[in-house]
Amino acid sequence: MPTRRQMLQWSAGFVAAPAVLRAENAPAWKSDPFNLGVASGAPSNDGFVLWTRMMGAEGGTALSVPYEIAADEGMRNVVRKGVATTDPVFGHSIHEEVTGLEPGRPYWYRFSSGSAESALGRAMTLPTPGADKLRFAYFSCSNWQAGYFSAYRHAAEEHPDFAVFLGDYIYEYIETRHPVVRAHSGGKEPHTVAEYRARYEQYRSDPGLRAIHAACPSLVTWDDHEVQNDYADQWSEDFEDPQVFLSRRASAYQAFYEHMPVKPKFSKPFGSEMRVYDSYDFGDLLRVNLIDGRQYRSREACYRKPDKGGGHAETAKACPELLDLHRSMIGEAQEKWLFNNLSTSKAQWNVIANDVLMARLNQPAPDGEPQYWTDDWDGYPASRNRLLISIHDHKPSNPVVITGDIHSFWTNDLKLDFADEKSPVIATELVGTSVSSDGPPYDVFSKFVPQNPHVKFFESRKRGYVSVALTSKRMDAKYQVVSDVTDPNATLSTLAAFVVEDGKPGAQKA
Repeated sequence: MPTRRQMLQWSAGFVAAPAVLRAENAPAWKSDPFNLGVASGAPSNDGFVLWTRMMGAEGGTALSVPYEIAADEGMRNVVRKGVATTDPVFGHSIHEEVTGLEPGRPYWYRFSSGSAESALGRAMTLPTPGADKLRFAYFSCSNWQAGYFSAYRHAAEEHPDFAVFLGDYIYEYIETRHPVVRAHSGGKEPHTVAEYRARYEQYRSDPGLRAIHAACPSLVTWDDHEVQNDYADQWSEDFEDPQVFLSRRASAYQAFYEHMPVKPKFSKPFGSEMRVYDSYDFGDLLRVNLIDGRQYRSREACYRKPDKGGGHAETAKACPELLDLHRSMIGEAQEKWLFNNLSTSKAQWNVIANDVLMARLNQPAPDGEPQYWTDDWDGYPASRNRLLISIHDHKPSNPVVITGDIHSFWTNDLKLDFADEKSPVIATELVGTSVSSDGPPYDVFSKFVPQNPHVKFFESRKRGYVSVALTSKRMDAKYQVVSDVTDPNATLSTLAAFVVEDGKPGAQKA
């Protein structure tokens, strides 16, 4: 395993190793073209995608950028040399698809251009059947304005086999309600490709974020803030004309693609459309299903001016649309894909990487009537029912939902009928807190959480991530928290730990 010193070297871009292959026509760079770091993702049994973006490259001419891949972190046993090509249309980003490597092992890689050399990154190929353990971490909601990304730094030091980003990787809005630790550049919300691109550049300047991407492969999906708060397909929070909003969404999706290690043939955006949902098989131990809960969802229930464009609480009595059987959180095509993936999986563990809270969360109205929050799965109960019924009927092994968005830790039992305490538990939901974003009011939520007996744990006052150790027999999840999100040198501790045992849905305190 890499040492802490090596991790710091990776994030800083320094590696004491032989010089890499140089391109004869490389530009004379005025500043480091690799200052956004490196990343790998979309792993397969024989390869992965390598990512970087050449800062300072201009114009419509593609650049040739050499890279090397080695079987050791010292880059002495080089097993592949190649030349990647930047895509000028997509900000001179690189999405190099590498194949032909050995399964189930780490590789190290780096890029070069002229006298410039990138940080060292660590990638991994997917294992074949027989793998018996994995470690991964998952994250959501990293708001630059709210604090530093110490959670990413600490997770990188745990040396996970992969990292999952569940959404809200960037934030679009300018903070006006809470104290600002670090201000967003530009002074306004992004709408164009250039503006969204600049936001990613600012976020990638955080050394913790660069470190986690360099440390291990990334599996990525999105939530709302990559575009706009609480959007749903073509419907914006502020009732913007759908065609105008789709133009903004196209800009946001392009910038997302430019900065993520995703497969170009699979995820390259076409206008306002970009596919991010996908699945990955880690041998027969784990299948991860990444889902997209924004692009294909039905319009939020009772969407109406002046104040109900985004998430809001509704009762079924006042908003019958909530219970419409045709409404979907993820769209018909993605539902069929997910249900098929779950029903045919041979994996011991089946994870759904999900952006918003899936468990029922009753926040009673003043008259006691149950309310539904329209922006998460509560706003799409028929869609949730179809998923839970599919899990119940097809019985994939050990279904676990990992979730972000709500800026707090939760441990939830997922049931066919949340109103019936005797209803069987069919899956587990483990919700991670935010990397930096402010949490929901603890005192307010604590009052109604007891009215939701399927909620086994709740804490909204801490920031951090979830660290998971997986074997065929159990999933151990540690809720990791940083000491102070406003301190770039924040320390780490474990808030709580839960275990899901093989064949026993529902998590227990470890």
